[in-house]
Amino acid sequence: MAVPKRKVSKARRDKRRSNNSKLTLPGMTKCPKCGEYNLSHRVCKACGTYAGKEIITIKEEA
Repeated sequence: MAVPKRKVSKARRDKRRSNNSKLTLPGMTKCPKCGEYNLSHRVCKACGTYAGKEIITIKEEA
C-alpha cells in the first residue's frame, strides 16, 4: 500500500489548493454595431461584422 514518505508542508499543500488552477471567464465584449456580447477578436455571430466591416452575411429569418 502506498504511503507518503514525508509530510507535505503547509506551503506546498496551500500552493496546490490555491486559486491559480480555477477557470476564468473568457473576455466578452459588446459588438459596436448590434450590441451583442461575443468573444474578443472574433466575428460577431449576430450581425457578421468584425472591426467595423461586414465579413459574413447573416440571413434574417422572418
